[in-house]
Amino acid sequence: MSADVAAGSQSAVAHVERLLRQTGVAIRGAFSRRDGRATFGVASVSYLLVYLAGLRHLGFGPWGVELSVVADPLARATRMVSPFQWEPVALVVAGPVELLVSPLNVALGTALAVLVGVNLAVSVVAYRGPKACKIGPGAGAAAGLPGLLSGFACCGPTILLVVGLQASATVLTVFQWLVPFAGLALVGTLLWVGTNVDLEA
Repeated sequence: MSADVAAGSQSAVAHVERLLRQTGVAIRGAFSRRDGRATFGVASVSYLLVYLAGLRHLGFGPWGVELSVVADPLARATRMVSPFQWEPVALVVAGPVELLVSPLNVALGTALAVLVGVNLAVSVVAYRGPKACKIGPGAGAAAGLPGLLSGFACCGPTILLVVGLQASATVLTVFQWLVPFAGLALVGTLLWVGTNVDLEA
Protein backbone atom coordinates (compact mmCIF):
# COMPACT_ATOMS: atom_id res chain seq x y z
CA MET A 1 0.00 0.00 0.00
CA SER A 2 2.78 2.46 0.93
CA ALA A 3 4.51 1.72 -2.38
CA ASP A 4 1.30 2.55 -4.26
CA VAL A 5 0.92 5.81 -2.33
CA ALA A 6 4.53 6.76 -3.04
CA ALA A 7 4.12 5.94 -6.72
CA GLY A 8 0.93 8.00 -6.87
CA SER A 9 2.63 10.95 -5.19
CA GLN A 10 5.56 10.79 -7.61
CA SER A 11 3.15 10.65 -10.55
CA ALA A 12 1.25 13.69 -9.25
CA VAL A 13 4.46 15.64 -8.73
CA ALA A 14 5.64 14.74 -12.24
CA HIS A 15 2.30 15.86 -13.67
CA VAL A 16 2.47 19.21 -11.85
CA GLU A 17 6.06 19.75 -12.99
CA ARG A 18 5.12 19.02 -16.60
CA LEU A 19 2.12 21.35 -16.36
CA LEU A 20 4.25 24.18 -14.99
CA ARG A 21 6.85 23.56 -17.68
CA GLN A 22 4.20 23.66 -20.41
CA THR A 23 2.69 26.84 -18.99
CA GLY A 24 6.15 28.40 -18.92
CA VAL A 25 6.60 27.51 -22.59
CA ALA A 26 3.35 29.31 -23.46
CA ILE A 27 4.34 32.41 -21.47
CA ARG A 28 7.85 32.53 -22.94
CA GLY A 29 6.36 32.10 -26.40
CA ALA A 30 4.08 35.07 -25.81
CA PHE A 31 6.90 37.27 -24.52
CA SER A 32 9.18 36.30 -27.41
CA ARG A 33 6.95 38.31 -29.76
CA ARG A 34 6.58 42.07 -29.91
CA ASP A 35 2.79 41.93 -29.97
CA GLY A 36 2.82 39.76 -26.86
CA ARG A 37 5.07 42.16 -24.97
CA ALA A 38 3.02 45.16 -26.11
CA THR A 39 -0.23 43.49 -25.07
CA PHE A 40 1.22 42.64 -21.66
CA GLY A 41 2.43 46.20 -21.06
CA VAL A 42 -0.76 47.94 -22.16
CA ALA A 43 -3.08 45.48 -20.41
CA SER A 44 -1.13 45.46 -17.14
CA VAL A 45 -0.81 49.23 -16.82
CA SER A 46 -4.41 49.82 -17.89
CA TYR A 47 -5.75 47.26 -15.45
CA LEU A 48 -3.78 48.68 -12.54
CA LEU A 49 -5.02 52.20 -13.27
CA VAL A 50 -8.62 50.99 -13.54
CA TYR A 51 -8.19 48.96 -10.35
CA LEU A 52 -6.99 51.99 -8.39
CA ALA A 53 -9.69 54.19 -9.92
CA GLY A 54 -12.29 51.57 -8.98
CA LEU A 55 -11.11 51.80 -5.38
CA ARG A 56 -11.36 55.60 -5.68
CA HIS A 57 -7.66 55.86 -4.91
CA LEU A 58 -6.85 57.42 -8.28
CA GLY A 59 -8.64 60.42 -9.68
CA PHE A 60 -8.46 64.03 -10.78
CA GLY A 61 -8.72 67.22 -8.77
CA PRO A 62 -7.50 70.81 -8.67
CA TRP A 63 -4.03 71.36 -10.12
CA GLY A 64 -1.28 71.17 -7.53
CA VAL A 65 1.77 69.39 -6.12
CA GLU A 66 1.56 67.70 -2.73
CA LEU A 67 2.91 64.78 -0.74
CA SER A 68 1.41 64.06 2.65
CA VAL A 69 1.81 60.99 4.85
CA VAL A 70 -0.38 59.92 7.75
CA ALA A 71 0.95 59.44 11.27
CA ASP A 72 2.21 55.90 11.94
CA PRO A 73 1.95 54.77 8.28
CA LEU A 74 3.14 51.21 9.01
CA ALA A 75 0.20 50.50 11.32
CA ARG A 76 -2.28 52.20 9.00
CA ALA A 77 -0.99 50.32 5.95
CA THR A 78 -2.07 46.98 7.39
CA ARG A 79 -5.47 48.17 8.62
CA MET A 80 -8.19 46.55 6.52
CA VAL A 81 -11.21 48.77 5.82
CA SER A 82 -13.17 46.09 3.91
CA PRO A 83 -12.43 42.68 2.39
CA PHE A 84 -9.20 42.91 0.38
CA GLN A 85 -8.96 46.69 0.80
CA TRP A 86 -6.51 48.47 3.08
CA GLU A 87 -6.28 52.00 4.34
CA PRO A 88 -4.24 54.58 2.38
CA VAL A 89 -1.18 56.01 4.11
CA ALA A 90 -0.25 58.86 1.78
CA LEU A 91 -1.67 61.35 -0.69
CA VAL A 92 0.30 62.23 -3.80
CA VAL A 93 -0.84 65.11 -6.00
CA ALA A 94 0.96 65.73 -9.28
CA GLY A 95 -0.76 68.28 -11.47
CA PRO A 96 -4.42 67.25 -11.78
CA VAL A 97 -3.75 63.64 -10.74
CA GLU A 98 -4.49 62.59 -7.17
CA LEU A 99 -3.32 59.23 -5.84
CA LEU A 100 -4.09 57.74 -2.45
CA VAL A 101 -1.23 55.35 -1.73
CA SER A 102 -2.11 52.10 -0.02
CA PRO A 103 0.87 49.73 -0.36
CA LEU A 104 -1.15 46.53 0.03
CA ASN A 105 -3.82 47.68 -2.41
CA VAL A 106 -1.12 48.60 -4.92
CA ALA A 107 0.58 45.23 -4.42
CA LEU A 108 -2.67 43.32 -4.89
CA GLY A 109 -3.63 45.40 -7.92
CA THR A 110 -0.19 44.90 -9.43
CA ALA A 111 -0.39 41.12 -8.96
CA LEU A 112 -3.79 41.01 -10.65
CA ALA A 113 -2.57 43.35 -13.39
CA VAL A 114 0.39 41.07 -14.14
CA LEU A 115 -1.89 38.03 -14.34
CA VAL A 116 -4.30 39.89 -16.61
CA GLY A 117 -1.43 41.05 -18.82
CA VAL A 118 0.05 37.56 -19.12
CA ASN A 119 -3.33 36.00 -19.91
CA LEU A 120 -4.11 38.54 -22.61
CA ALA A 121 -0.58 38.34 -24.06
CA VAL A 122 -0.88 34.56 -24.38
CA SER A 123 -4.35 35.00 -25.86
CA VAL A 124 -3.25 37.49 -28.52
CA VAL A 125 -0.12 35.59 -29.53
CA ALA A 126 -1.91 32.24 -29.59
CA TYR A 127 -4.59 33.71 -31.84
CA ARG A 128 -2.24 35.54 -34.21
CA GLY A 129 0.58 32.99 -34.27
CA PRO A 130 -0.27 29.71 -32.52
CA LYS A 131 3.10 28.16 -33.36
CA ALA A 132 4.89 30.85 -31.35
CA CYS A 133 3.71 29.39 -28.06
CA LYS A 134 2.78 25.92 -29.30
CA ILE A 135 -0.93 26.17 -28.53
CA GLY A 136 -4.02 26.53 -30.64
CA PRO A 137 -6.01 29.76 -30.99
CA GLY A 138 -8.96 28.27 -29.07
CA ALA A 139 -6.91 27.90 -25.91
CA GLY A 140 -5.57 31.42 -26.35
CA ALA A 141 -9.07 32.87 -26.58
CA ALA A 142 -9.98 31.09 -23.35
CA ALA A 143 -6.93 32.64 -21.68
CA GLY A 144 -8.13 36.12 -22.55
CA LEU A 145 -11.63 35.71 -21.13
CA PRO A 146 -10.75 35.80 -17.39
CA GLY A 147 -8.49 38.77 -18.08
CA LEU A 148 -11.42 40.72 -19.44
CA LEU A 149 -13.98 39.55 -16.88
CA SER A 150 -11.72 40.18 -13.89
CA GLY A 151 -12.15 43.90 -14.40
CA PHE A 152 -15.52 43.58 -12.65
CA ALA A 153 -13.69 42.57 -9.49
CA CYS A 154 -12.16 46.01 -9.12
CA CYS A 155 -14.73 48.36 -10.58
CA GLY A 156 -18.07 46.60 -10.05
CA PRO A 157 -19.31 49.08 -7.41
CA THR A 158 -18.26 52.00 -9.63
CA ILE A 159 -20.24 50.54 -12.53
CA LEU A 160 -23.31 50.29 -10.29
CA LEU A 161 -22.96 53.94 -9.32
CA VAL A 162 -22.49 55.04 -12.93
CA VAL A 163 -25.66 53.29 -14.10
CA GLY A 164 -27.56 54.63 -11.10
CA LEU A 165 -28.23 51.40 -9.21
CA GLN A 166 -28.44 51.26 -5.43
CA ALA A 167 -25.44 49.27 -4.18
CA SER A 168 -26.35 47.55 -0.93
CA ALA A 169 -23.72 46.41 1.55
CA THR A 170 -24.34 42.82 0.47
CA VAL A 171 -23.78 43.62 -3.21
CA LEU A 172 -20.58 45.53 -2.44
CA THR A 173 -19.29 42.64 -0.33
CA VAL A 174 -19.96 40.22 -3.18
CA PHE A 175 -17.95 42.39 -5.57
CA GLN A 176 -15.07 42.61 -3.08
CA TRP A 177 -14.93 38.82 -2.80
CA LEU A 178 -14.59 38.65 -6.59
CA VAL A 179 -11.00 39.86 -6.19
CA PRO A 180 -9.54 36.52 -4.96
CA PHE A 181 -11.87 34.67 -7.33
CA ALA A 182 -10.47 36.68 -10.24
CA GLY A 183 -6.91 35.89 -9.17
CA LEU A 184 -7.62 32.17 -8.91
CA ALA A 185 -9.41 32.22 -12.28
CA LEU A 186 -6.45 33.92 -13.95
CA VAL A 187 -3.94 31.45 -12.50
CA GLY A 188 -6.21 28.52 -13.30
CA THR A 189 -6.64 29.62 -16.90
CA LEU A 190 -2.90 29.93 -17.40
CA LEU A 191 -2.44 26.39 -16.05
CA TRP A 192 -5.25 25.15 -18.29
CA VAL A 193 -3.51 26.71 -21.28
CA GLY A 194 -0.44 24.76 -20.20
CA THR A 195 -2.35 21.52 -20.79
CA ASN A 196 -2.73 22.55 -24.44
CA VAL A 197 0.98 23.11 -25.03
CA ASP A 198 2.83 20.58 -27.14
CA LEU A 199 6.39 20.39 -25.85
CA GLU A 200 7.40 18.37 -28.89
CA ALA A 201 6.09 20.93 -31.39
